[in-house]
Amino acid sequence: MAELTLNDYKNKVENAWCPGCGNFGILATLQKSLLELGLPPERVLLVSGIGQAPKIVHYLNANAFDGLHGREVSSAQAAKIVADDLTVIVHSGDGGAYGEGGNHFLHAMRRNVDLTHVVHDNHIYGLTKGQASPTTDQGQKVAVHPDGVMALPMNPLALAISQSCSFVAQSLSSNAGHLQAILCEAIRHPGFSYVNVLQPCVSWDPVHTYAHYQKHCYLLDPSHDPTNQLAALAVALAHDGRIPLGVLYRNDRPALRPIAEPGVGDLRTCTDRPARLARVFDRFG
Repeated sequence: MAELTLNDYKNKVENAWCPGCGNFGILATLQKSLLELGLPPERVLLVSGIGQAPKIVHYLNANAFDGLHGREVSSAQAAKIVADDLTVIVHSGDGGAYGEGGNHFLHAMRRNVDLTHVVHDNHIYGLTKGQASPTTDQGQKVAVHPDGVMALPMNPLALAISQSCSFVAQSLSSNAGHLQAILCEAIRHPGFSYVNVLQPCVSWDPVHTYAHYQKHCYLLDPSHDPTNQLAALAVALAHDGRIPLGVLYRNDRPALRPIAEPGVGDLRTCTDRPARLARVFDRFG
């Protein structure tokens, strides 16, 4: 087998992101992370929903599955359960993950299936031209809230830590070295690993810019103990204007392993499955 190179993770699909979009940094860093881990494209499954962030699965050479908006985590869990030999990585925007997909996000943490969920958090719905997302700041003026968003923003890091998510981290799309280290650690983690990646939306959000993150982000102190749930929660809930980057929390509890239905055996060897599915499809004409 030939040695893997960065070109193995690249394809020629035309990219539709805006120039300067933070997604470019996530794409480039993910490619480098897969190379560092020595994962061949055919052993990687990227799962996405709808939005600008999920387009990443089209721009990276690997297996890909587009699910329904906000339901990508459910699809990814099913894929991992029936194909445990695949490395499964989910990509969502903050809207899809915390809005439409909020309920699925909660139960994915509870089940702890061995996959990685990367949330591209730009504090806005970019594909639909600048609507407020669950992480948009209170008072921020956006397309459909010209007088400012009234609701408080969601704190997904605090939520994940409070639910004992087995791996909770945050990074920045423009900090390639840090993001690569975080992604590699998350993918290696045996369980549900959640990474919130802060990124600017250069078209619809004039607040959370590259300069904004450069000013407010800080790296967690090496003395931070990610196994201390209360300490991690305190970091996530701090309202001091600073934004933490690093692994906030990890809980090395057992991951949910593939489960074969009693009487069925290994789902990957069910030779009659295509015929059974055909009968279901026939019911819909």
